[in-house]
Amino acid sequence: MKFNTQLIHGGISIDSETGAVSVPIHMASTFKQAKIGEAKYEYSRSGNPTREAVENLIAELEHGTAGFAFASGSAAISTVFSMFSSGDHIIVGNDVYGGTFRLIDNVLKRMGLTFTIVDTRDLSAIEQSIQDNTVAIYLETPTNPLLRISDISAIASLAHRANLLSIVDNTFASPYIQKPIDLGVDIVVHSASKYLGGHSDLIAGLVVTKAEEISDKIKFLQNAIGAILAPQESWLLQRGMKTLGLRMRSHQSNAQIIFEYLNKQEKVGKIYFPGDPNNPDFALAKKQMNGFGAMISFELKPGLNPESFIDKLKVITLAESLGALESLIEIPAIMTHGAIPRDIRIAHGIQDELIRLSVGVEDIEDLIEDLEQSFNQLNY
Repeated sequence: MKFNTQLIHGGISIDSETGAVSVPIHMASTFKQAKIGEAKYEYSRSGNPTREAVENLIAELEHGTAGFAFASGSAAISTVFSMFSSGDHIIVGNDVYGGTFRLIDNVLKRMGLTFTIVDTRDLSAIEQSIQDNTVAIYLETPTNPLLRISDISAIASLAHRANLLSIVDNTFASPYIQKPIDLGVDIVVHSASKYLGGHSDLIAGLVVTKAEEISDKIKFLQNAIGAILAPQESWLLQRGMKTLGLRMRSHQSNAQIIFEYLNKQEKVGKIYFPGDPNNPDFALAKKQMNGFGAMISFELKPGLNPESFIDKLKVITLAESLGALESLIEIPAIMTHGAIPRDIRIAHGIQDELIRLSVGVEDIEDLIEDLEQSFNQLNY
């Protein structure tokens, strides 16, 4: 079954009882048991038919063994890190979502986990960071917000040689663009609020595992910690995923045109976009990804105020999050990555002037006109 067909017919897509082509929302906390210990569903924290449908779907789309749905992307990431114990060491990419940095710096370190931050594009830096107590490598690719591309296959191979788990946050790409498990990764995580949901109407996280042993661990932790996705949100997420292919084609088409426009805009100093032929990661992105995505970050030239630029936009929406139908724009330094201390943020390349744009599916002429009128009002 091809990917776009799988989006619609994959997982559990039809209700076996009624034949309904939309899976029912099972708003039940508990389930009647015919005999003790023989019920498929007992309590919705442990398992719910609506949640199971979306979990099966993401497992199929990512070519994994099992999928798990959580109340948020942060809940999914936190549950994955809960596999590890005090004293364990984890290598983490230096360009990650600010919320992930906050979790690591303010919560996980306090619980005894240790971390080394590296540029995961540098395989030698990863290898040199491996310690006797290292248990995993965690990275985003493309990264948030600088859209850097790491070699997933090479990192997964390095991890396996060192007997480490490899974990990839695939939020920015989605399985439409890349499937890290096919490239050797052990665990994939998503903030499903983004491209998978696609409509800015739910908060959700997903985890997909490659091996049954890891699946068993995540399943135990999902039930033990309890940060599960509720039935209503599970249904919304599956509905959103059905149109992922349609949306991604439009997202990427618009993003390419906007990149070309920004590349000619004299008030833009630097652009971060995997599809830029001058980007040092371009060749790897072309090899590893089925398209370049729809996220573009850019810096205005010195002396231009990013807040003034954003304030004048009329169609593009100032908001955190990404991957939605509507185009969303933000300033990472004071919004999504505000939790990262400025000296660390600057050292990792996230400048105060950086703007992150999630390109939506509006008419491209309206988006270009909106950018143009804002640039025209922007003065040194």
